[in-house]
Amino acid sequence: MMAAQGLALQAGFGLRPTLFLAELTLATPGVLALALLGRSLRPALGLLGPEPRLALLAVWSGIAFWVASLGLFELQYAVWAPPPGFLEAFRLLHKALKPEGPLDALLSVTAIAVAPAVCEEILFRGVILPSLLRSLGAGGAILASAGLFGLIHLDATGGAASALTAYRVPFALAVGLGLGLLRVRTGSLWPSLIAHATLNTITFAVAPFADDPSRGLPAPEPWKGAGLLVFGLLGFHFALRWLRGSRRP
Repeated sequence: MMAAQGLALQAGFGLRPTLFLAELTLATPGVLALALLGRSLRPALGLLGPEPRLALLAVWSGIAFWVASLGLFELQYAVWAPPPGFLEAFRLLHKALKPEGPLDALLSVTAIAVAPAVCEEILFRGVILPSLLRSLGAGGAILASAGLFGLIHLDATGGAASALTAYRVPFALAVGLGLGLLRVRTGSLWPSLIAHATLNTITFAVAPFADDPSRGLPAPEPWKGAGLLVFGLLGFHFALRWLRGSRRP
């Protein structure tokens, strides 16, 4: 995935095509493995017909994940400030994807929110998690797939002190656990895919309004973070309660 992204940038591809290509190269090997094993892809990945009720609960879960992630980042910030260059890298990314019209907005959302959700869910909750169920059980498979999902969120800070940082890994691990629970509780990949896309889309849409580079880093607000985290987790808890009795993989 990282190699494809680097080659695409060197070849002069635009940012959106580069993001698409990187996500495709992440998911393609797992899909090819299933095909080579003779598996029918839609049932193997859990992509059989989404139910309207599950779709609504998935959107609700994505909103709950977004609220909880705000709280988690706030608590993390209280004990671990972002490394130099981390926030600037995300500001530059959002600036480059800033839409200039409705069609441009659709392309940006697809590149930064929908494509990552589709490709990452196909790999981590469509291929990896089900393949681990027999050996690790549901809890172990959810945890292992979430751990791998967290590791792909290592970020390069850029600049003179370019290095990998794990600042987003705790957030990705927590979200991966929630997405894995959705996958196991419903027996379908659609809820985790929709929840992931919802989380990404809200983050992309809100980021320009929530970040003011001229103000610098604000003071940590751990109590606010704890409240947001609890509120988001309660929202997801209610979604899981409504899912009782749904299919299992």
